[in-house]
Amino acid sequence: MIYFDNAATTAIKPECVVKADAYALKNLCANAGRGSHSASIKAASMIYHARKAVRDLVGADEAIFTFNCTDALNTVLFGTARGGHVITTAYEHNSVLRPLHELQRRGLIRYTVVQPDGHGVIDPRDIERAICRDTYLIAVNHVSNVTGAVAPVCQIGAIARKHGVMYLVDGAQSVGYLDVDMREIGCDFLCFSPHKGLHGTQGIGCLCVKNGVKLNPCRFGGTGTASNTVEQPTDIPEGFECGTLPVQAAYSLIAAINHHKKMPNGVKRNLAKCGDLLRTELSKINGVKIYGKYNILPSIVCFNLENINAASVGDILNEQYNIAVRCGLHCAPLCHKFYGTLNTGAVRASLSYHNTMEEVEFFLKAVNEISK
Repeated sequence: MIYFDNAATTAIKPECVVKADAYALKNLCANAGRGSHSASIKAASMIYHARKAVRDLVGADEAIFTFNCTDALNTVLFGTARGGHVITTAYEHNSVLRPLHELQRRGLIRYTVVQPDGHGVIDPRDIERAICRDTYLIAVNHVSNVTGAVAPVCQIGAIARKHGVMYLVDGAQSVGYLDVDMREIGCDFLCFSPHKGLHGTQGIGCLCVKNGVKLNPCRFGGTGTASNTVEQPTDIPEGFECGTLPVQAAYSLIAAINHHKKMPNGVKRNLAKCGDLLRTELSKINGVKIYGKYNILPSIVCFNLENINAASVGDILNEQYNIAVRCGLHCAPLCHKFYGTLNTGAVRASLSYHNTMEEVEFFLKAVNEISK
C-alpha cells in the first residue's frame, strides 16, 4: 500500500521505535510512580527521561503525559476556563472547537472565531482586534490538518504577551515537521501527538507547559502523590496524570525523539520535494481544485475532483490503486465551511518521511486517470 494518510497517524515507524516498544512491553510493565519496588522505580525513571526528552525537544518548562493530543487540549481548555473570553480560529480541529462549544453551552465562557483572510491566512491583526476586556486565552492551530496552512504563531505569541493573555498552540501537525520552540513562539501551552510527525507510537499525548501558568485539573484519581487526601493535587505534572501512565509509549517516545534529532537534512529535503511535486503536478490535472495556497506545509495537500464525490475518490484510490488517503470533513467543520466543502468534504493526501517520489508519481497518475 502507498500510505498518504500520515496527518492522521504515521504508518511506518523507525526500527528503533519498534524495538523500544517491544523492549518496554517486556521489561517495563510496572506502574510508574505508584510503588517503591525496583520495577516501579525503573519505570518512573524512564518516565522522567521521557519527560526530559519532550522538554528539550520543544523548549518546554514542564511536560504532562496525556492519553493523546485531544486529551491534552481538553485539559488546557477546561483547566483554564475562568468565565471570560477565548479567541480561536476557523482552522481549528474539533478537539478545540467542541470543548469551547461545550464550555460556552454551559455558560462558563464565550468565544470568538477569527476567520482566515482572502488568501486563506490567519492575520495576527485580526487576532488582536478580537481581544476584549476579559479575554484570557488564545487557542491557535499551528498547522491546519485540512490544508496544511501554517499560522503565524510567533506574531500571535507577541500579541498574547502584549495583552497578558494565555496562549495555547495545537502542534499536532507541526511537531516533527517544523522546528517548534515554545520560547520562540511565546506560548504557555503546546499540545502534540508523537504518533504523527515524530513517528512514535499511539497511546500517548504531550501537554507542554510554561512555568507559572495556572491550570486546574479536569480529571481526578490516583496520582501517587498526596494520597492522604481526597482532594486532587494541582502540582504539575503529577496532579494531571491520574491513573496508570503509558510507560511503553513513553519509552518508545524517547526513541522517536532521538531518531528525529538524528534525521539527516536530506530526508527532510526529500519530504519537501515530494510535497512540492505533489501540489504542483496535482494542480495541473484537469478538474482538480486544491484548497489553500499560501504559507502551506508541503506535506499536506487537500483537494477535490470536479463532479466526483470525495468519498468516491478515496474508495477508488484504495480499491483500484491500493493508495490510502483521508476523505471527508477531517474533524474541522469551520475550515470546510470557509472553503465551501462542508457538504462535500475533500480528499487529503498527507506525506511523511518514508514516502518517495515514485509513490507521488504513481498517485498523480492515479488521480489523472480518475479525473478522465
